[in-house]
Amino acid sequence: MSIKVLVVDDSSFFRRRVSEIINQDPMLEVIDTAKNGREAVDMAQRLKPDVITMDIEMPVLDGISAVREIMASTPTPILMFSSLTHQGATATLEALEAGALDFLPKKFEDIARDKEEATRTLQQRVKAIARRRVFSPRAASANLRSSAAVGSASAVELKRRPELNARAAAPVARTTTANEVRSTPINFKRTGKSYDILTIGTSTGGPVALQTVLTALPANFPLPILLIQHMPATFTAAFAARLNSLCKIKVKEAQDGDPIVKGQAYLAPGGKQMLVEGRGASARIRIIDGNDKVNYKPCVDITFASLAKLYQSKVLAIVLTGMGADGRDGGRMLKNMGATIWAQDEKTCVVYGMPQAVTKEGISSESLPLDKVAQRIMTEFS
Repeated sequence: MSIKVLVVDDSSFFRRRVSEIINQDPMLEVIDTAKNGREAVDMAQRLKPDVITMDIEMPVLDGISAVREIMASTPTPILMFSSLTHQGATATLEALEAGALDFLPKKFEDIARDKEEATRTLQQRVKAIARRRVFSPRAASANLRSSAAVGSASAVELKRRPELNARAAAPVARTTTANEVRSTPINFKRTGKSYDILTIGTSTGGPVALQTVLTALPANFPLPILLIQHMPATFTAAFAARLNSLCKIKVKEAQDGDPIVKGQAYLAPGGKQMLVEGRGASARIRIIDGNDKVNYKPCVDITFASLAKLYQSKVLAIVLTGMGADGRDGGRMLKNMGATIWAQDEKTCVVYGMPQAVTKEGISSESLPLDKVAQRIMTEFS
């Protein structure tokens, strides 16, 4: 049985081009196209597609508004197409927060080095998000707010900034069933290990996953944090700024030479590789171009390997949702040095690729639901 896809874009040329690529895969079938967000909302209710590809800028109803309406009425996995500009990055992040699961550059030459690879990438992304069961973020937020999780934002902070509650809850809801969201409290036990640094690697589904975890950490979090998210170069500055505005900890796009300080999160810049040199007060971030043969820029494996050499057993590494196996090789190096690696569980992943890779290899010691990751982190420092 084929995966039914609804293609939404105001450009007839782009609708035709996307449709042709999708229909080349025998597992995929474009069942209809829409030229604006209003048509998309109506067709989503009537046709019940398995996946929707969505443009952001459209007449009548824009893509972000369409995502919100679809997620409220007919929750469906949505893949956004975005321009690689600061404005496009900001709009894409808003779409992901509204309920979209993933995004790709609208210019196909920005997706991959050749046409065949770009075609495979689009087809793979559609098939990957089609496997997720989604439902209304509004209902999920209410469910998550009903459970008081240790390590979540304080009652005072949530009262002052109520958007943290919904924003932190919604990403979890989009990748789980209603019953799974009502997860029972878990009494985690501290391992007794000590750490000097926390690092988190992720890809597909990562922006909302990182937001979920980081917004629940306190301002006085005792470790520096290195974040590796597969993301275009023009997106990372906007994403870091967005996280910084939502989190109690400080978040910035990493720059070459940045000192590594406690309570600060550093997001690897897109198109570059992030490494670490030095220890303690002399620790600094190195940002390099890296080898063109490496598939990912930034690459989780490269950052993990750098940390394994310098911090050895003092690293707490977490692998969240994402396609592929990035993080497995670097995670193995960390594991061999005595570091601790955890992975997100399958139920709450948008794509159970990267976490599955470290779990199957026996590299990770714990498999955690997304809404419990921050709680588990804070248990280690209780």
